[in-house]
Amino acid sequence: MKLGTTLYSITRDFHGRRISFEEAVRRVSELGLGPGLEVVGFQSFRGWPHLSNEQIHAFRSLIDETGLVPACMGANADAGIRRDRLLTPQELVPYMEAQIVAARQLGFPVVRVQFSVTPDDMERLLPIAEREDVKLGLEIHAHHSPHHPIMVALRERYEKLDSPRLGFIPDWGSTMRRMPPSLLEAARRRGLPDGYLRRIEQSWLAQHERGPILDDSTLPDMYRAVYQILEEEGVGPDGQSIARNSIGLFGHASPTDWEMVAPWTVHMHGKFYDIDASGDEPAVPVRDILRVFLRSGYTGYISSEWEGWHWNLNDDPWDMISRHHQLQRRTIAALRAEGQAGPSEAIEDGH
Repeated sequence: MKLGTTLYSITRDFHGRRISFEEAVRRVSELGLGPGLEVVGFQSFRGWPHLSNEQIHAFRSLIDETGLVPACMGANADAGIRRDRLLTPQELVPYMEAQIVAARQLGFPVVRVQFSVTPDDMERLLPIAEREDVKLGLEIHAHHSPHHPIMVALRERYEKLDSPRLGFIPDWGSTMRRMPPSLLEAARRRGLPDGYLRRIEQSWLAQHERGPILDDSTLPDMYRAVYQILEEEGVGPDGQSIARNSIGLFGHASPTDWEMVAPWTVHMHGKFYDIDASGDEPAVPVRDILRVFLRSGYTGYISSEWEGWHWNLNDDPWDMISRHHQLQRRTIAALRAEGQAGPSEAIEDGH
């Protein structure tokens, strides 16, 4: 099992032009936050996925210089890029193929794809993955879970195709135990009423008791319910993002649900929002998640993905990622000491 970092974690600094892409890659190495490096294609490379030889050479030279390992390329299955309709399979497959080719040119062995890619699309992409010598990992991200019909259908197709080239990328945000405390605190500082925030949190907890969202047809009613809270509490547009995210960003799956997809896991997003004074993540059950994948024998990378930058404007992303790495190392060592680790005996970090 190997640790790493996705540069998505430093999006605020990157978009604010406080750091360049090249500087960010070097910082991952300098701070020992590798060895794995994950980047998002559209965020990181001008002209993506149509790269020049100069771009390819510059990135590969940067990897050689820093000693990092390309772990995963974040491709985007933007089926909705047209205003009038979704892309057809005849359009989506070549759209993804170009990104797969670019990822391989840069040296990435795993490509993240998204749920717009159907089981039929994945089957169509399989020969391309074989040709380019990459694995395709479909991200399981909230509001989805391993139980969701989309993921069940994909798993059934994987079983039929029986190819090591197709798999999943679990995002730990699908398995939350509460809404991030720092999100609620940031909202209070912005002046959102306590009563509103309590009701949104209670709505989330009620869904958590019911379990993961399994039927997307229920989503409109769920959104209407939280927006009714917004209206009843007299909260303006500033409260809308919390209402939306309480449904679409913070998932309700149990950590043990990852057992359903562990054999097909080709990469992981170690999603986190906070690290509290005790060094733990209060909203994401890191210990329970790591136990599942240690027992499964997972030997791939975990990209620490700090998404608290959306509201924690003053936190240092590098410090947050470092603390997340420390939490993972401590947790894995403790699980090993308790005899709860499976056949995976070692963990690699950037030191």
